Amino acid sequence: MSTATAITSLIARYGELIDAGDFAGVGALFAHGAFISGGHSIRGSEGVEEMLRRTVIRYDDGTPRTHHVTTDVVVEFDEQANTATARSAITVFQALPDFALQPVAAGRYRDRFERHDGAWRFAERRVDIRFTGDLSRHLRGAGRSALDR
Repeated sequence: MSTATAITSLIARYGELIDAGDFAGVGALFAHGAFISGGHSIRGSEGVEEMLRRTVIRYDDGTPRTHHVTTDVVVEFDEQANTATARSAITVFQALPDFALQPVAAGRYRDRFERHDGAWRFAERRVDIRFTGDLSRHLRGAGRSALDR
């Protein structure tokens, strides 16, 4: 797998896992990294998984009924240092039987990656949500940073 493909696959995997309600899987992506949002930082898989379980509403099908769309991905590499950075745009859509499909959040991801034993992994994800819609069916205590909950 090329370096660019490995990095963009990690970026896409995050959205797939969170939309599937697989918070342990999302946490595993940050086993050696930090998730930063609203000025707060959580390190490691258990912390990220616990934060998601505490804040994101899951429905009877086990999912948050969301679809994360990540676009405008720009990746820059430092092959000698075995690091990479990426920036991307994120839009989160949500739909429920009584909640029409709509965007509930939009913003930017700023990611850092490191290569360890030949495999790329998240070192850090900074989330900057710039616009929000109706988060009442997506996040518990909507209106606060996910890490404040």
